[in-house]
Amino acid sequence: MPATNIDTEKQRRLRRVRLYVVSDASAPVARALACVAAACDGGADAVQLRRKGDAGLTDYRLAERCRELTAAAGVLLIVNDRIDIAMACAADGVHLGQDDLPVAVARRLWPEGIVGRSTHSVEQAIAALGDGADYLGVGPVFVTPTKPKTPAVGLELVSAVATAGLPIPWVAIGGIDRDNLSTVLEAGAPAVAVVRAVCAADDPRAAARELRRLVDARRSAEVMA
Repeated sequence: MPATNIDTEKQRRLRRVRLYVVSDASAPVARALACVAAACDGGADAVQLRRKGDAGLTDYRLAERCRELTAAAGVLLIVNDRIDIAMACAADGVHLGQDDLPVAVARRLWPEGIVGRSTHSVEQAIAALGDGADYLGVGPVFVTPTKPKTPAVGLELVSAVATAGLPIPWVAIGGIDRDNLSTVLEAGAPAVAVVRAVCAADDPRAAARELRRLVDARRSAEVMA
């Protein structure tokens, strides 16, 4: 596996991620920023800024605001797809889908940045590991309008990736909310990523806090077992 160049502090923070909040790609700028602020206040360890269709300058300015919020809260900031914007705003990393830049290319462009990869099978997860990804997104676990063209992989893939014992952090993602969170954790996910469960909530901050409470409660129960 290609060696990562991210510093030990970023590696440590990545391994401590339990709640990872992804912004709604179609939300207006003000609502996207509010979601990031709520996620930070609500206990997220990492936030991903995901945008679709905006001009680069708009995305960059939003990313700068998000960097200010996440830096003040000690939360990792990951930018979806746009490695140029991630680098320009001094984010912690970039997240790449299967149709985005290869991990190795992103690593060459930004040696010190965190590089995450979306995966939809054990084979893709192992390939991303071999390419040098620092963490993985595994899913979509359940059907979600966020990824309408990607079939849900179910809890079976979560269990399979957990059993594979990959040596890098990973998060389960896709249709996860407070009602099904426990089943995802029981299947072996070390962390969860959510979009609508926080960003579409009436009170995003409270929603994030509740999800964090549930994740922490599960982890505490495992330690006590």
